[in-house]
This record gives sequence, C-alpha cells and structure tokens, in this order.
Amino acid sequence: MSSPLPGAALLDLVAVMDRLRSPGGCPWDAEQTHASLLQYLIEECYETVEAVESGDRDHLVEELGDLLLQVVFHARIGQERAERPFDLDEVAAGIATKLRNRHPHVFGDVTVAGAAEVEANWEALKAAEKGRASAMDGIPPALPALALAAKTQSRAARLAAGPAVSPAALPDGADLGDALFALVATARTRGLDPEAELRAATRRYADAVRAAEG
Repeated sequence: MSSPLPGAALLDLVAVMDRLRSPGGCPWDAEQTHASLLQYLIEECYETVEAVESGDRDHLVEELGDLLLQVVFHARIGQERAERPFDLDEVAAGIATKLRNRHPHVFGDVTVAGAAEVEANWEALKAAEKGRASAMDGIPPALPALALAAKTQSRAARLAAGPAVSPAALPDGADLGDALFALVATARTRGLDPEAELRAATRRYADAVRAAEG
C-alpha cells in the first residue's frame, strides 16, 4: 500500500474549509472576515510559541494545525473578494517564489561562507525587492515592545554608522528576566506603562538611526 502524497492532508483541509464557508456550511465561519479573524491569528501565534517552549511534540503539532487553519481560512475568504481575489495556491506560489529568490546560494550560482552571509544576503535582497531606503523600514510597529526594541537594535547593528546602544550593567549572577521583571515593577510604582515607555524609547532610537543614515 503506497503512502499518501505529501500535501494530501493539506488538500483535505482546503476542502473542509470550503465546505464550512460555502452555503449550507457553518454560519459562524461564513460570517468571518480578515479583520474578525485577526484576534485568533494573534492568539494562535502565541499558543504556538508556548508549544515550542513546552517541548511537547503533540502540543506543537496541534498548535501548528491551528495556525495553518488561519492561513487557509484567510485564503478562502480571499477567494470571495470582489476585486483581485486570491486563493491558497497564489499564497503558496508567492512564498515559494520568494524563497527561491532569497536563496540564490541554493537555487542559483551564488556562493556563501556560512549562515551569517546567508542572512546578510537575505536582508539585502529583501531591501532591494521592497525598495527600502532605511534599515528601519519594514519593522512591524505592532510588535510587542520588547520584540520591537530587539528587532530595531538588530537592524541598526548592521549599520556602520548606527548609533550605539550601551548595554545595561547587571550585577554578577543577576538574571536578565528578573531584571526586566523588576523594571516593570519600577514602572508600575511610578504610574508608567512599561510597554508604552519602551515603545517610545524605541521610536526615539529609530529616529536617530534614520538621522545617522541620512
């Protein structure tokens, strides 16, 4: 007995989603929009992170399935657009093309010395594709404050003229997580929102990076 072709279960998922969304299917699924599904997309991303951190194989498989459902759901809604509809095939074709273009060392004749050079080439190709003028362009502003700060600093670190950030000194043996937790407590006692404060600091730093680039 031959094994199912890779991707056969994905086609089954597409068929299930089509049935749910079609007339006579599920009323709740039928009324969803790209916007109404955003909360679930965000939740599933965080639940997938939790599954990875747990190390639980079955949990990860389940959460990846829930995350995949969001992609299939959005693609199914995309088929119903009055203007420029799209489907899962277009979504998959787009990312496949992007992966080929961003990996010239695999699909082309470019030679790289290691992972660091791959990452540098990726960022250069991405900047050229999207016409970005600044290293700060393309950083999602809706990222959680810590992730936003880390991404901003990481981008800026690639610039020879980028403004330096002095790492905060921690006492010997101090745990970074505990230090961050204590900073949140400090902000709370001062009546400040740590998320907003870090976002504001990151914006100031991004402005300084743009000024240095200019």
